[in-house]
Amino acid sequence: MTLDKIYHAAFVLKDIIRKTDVIAAPELNPDAEIILKTENLQVTGSFKVRGAAYKISQLSDEEKARGVIACSAGNHAQGVALAATKAGAKSLICLPDNAPISKIEATKKYGADVCLVPGVYDDAYNKALELRDSEGYTFVHPFNDEDVIAGQGTIGLEILEQVPDVDAVIVPVGGGGLISGVAYAIKALNPNVKVYGVQASGAPSMVKSVKEGKIKKLASVTTIADGIAVKEPGDLTFDLVSQYVDELVTVTDDEVAAAILALIEQQKLCAEGAGAVSVAAAMFNKVPVAGKKVVCLVSGGNIDVTILSRVIDRGLLKSGRTLSIQVNLVDKPGQLQGVANCIADAGGNVTYINHEKATEDMSITDAYLRITMETKNFEHIDEILTALSDAGFTYQQF
Repeated sequence: MTLDKIYHAAFVLKDIIRKTDVIAAPELNPDAEIILKTENLQVTGSFKVRGAAYKISQLSDEEKARGVIACSAGNHAQGVALAATKAGAKSLICLPDNAPISKIEATKKYGADVCLVPGVYDDAYNKALELRDSEGYTFVHPFNDEDVIAGQGTIGLEILEQVPDVDAVIVPVGGGGLISGVAYAIKALNPNVKVYGVQASGAPSMVKSVKEGKIKKLASVTTIADGIAVKEPGDLTFDLVSQYVDELVTVTDDEVAAAILALIEQQKLCAEGAGAVSVAAAMFNKVPVAGKKVVCLVSGGNIDVTILSRVIDRGLLKSGRTLSIQVNLVDKPGQLQGVANCIADAGGNVTYINHEKATEDMSITDAYLRITMETKNFEHIDEILTALSDAGFTYQQF
């Protein structure tokens, strides 16, 4: 990897990709100056088109004529499909069969043929290699390739140009291609800038590998951040991350959901799970951001709309914006009114209520009330629960 290669990639890509904006996001963490690098607004909705397009631009005419093959959880697929179509080459993409339908259809829309493979990313990867060997395709790796890494590194050049006084950059990490390119570019030009990587706690392959000093393969991965659900990092990315990244951390799915919700509400931006992990790390102080100017790289926006409502619900819970409780009552007149008054006086907004008579393990004169309500924050929840306790009601949260 060289800086010249990344600059060359920037030159090649200037008529293919979009130079994405940086946007101030002061409310995400009031203790820091948070700025978003909006690769979720990139062509194809993800940074992946940068590496794919640069890689394909460097192929020989013979390699292009054989067609290209790639494997992906979704975003690399769209990047390769678009880049191959623009270069006049055929493309076949192997995707996990659980990839969001929206990503599958988008990949087809950009001109690629799709092969669905049972399992996760790594299973699609093995299938792609099998077809490469049997059919003669040119393989475009999603992260463990110098040209792909150089293409992703163009984001680092843009960040330093757009935010020259940046103190730290937070980058999502799956296989490591994005952070390898970004960290190399930034450290080569300004080694004082800190570069932090973020993985989902359910898919910490790079975190474990760097911690143990050797590449580790996870037995399984599970996370809503499907774009970074990678069992094993590459050897190129492992070496670059080990050398140029200051620290790697993880965030939970609940924290990712809260970040997605915050981006929607506060910034009017839609990010997928993989794209929001950098914001989650800043919001929940997983890396030292207080008092610093920090760029969070929002790497993609191709969220599966079928799970968006569930993600928002989880984000509301994580942010103290909703409360569900069961209130134990004596079945007599006025009890429901008493509970309702406590909630109303404290400013809660009831969205669901269900009154049930006694069950087998309760007294025959007892009842219970299941209530879900909208709240402002965790302090507001404490205020409502205190009001119920002071009024003599007992409850359980669920």
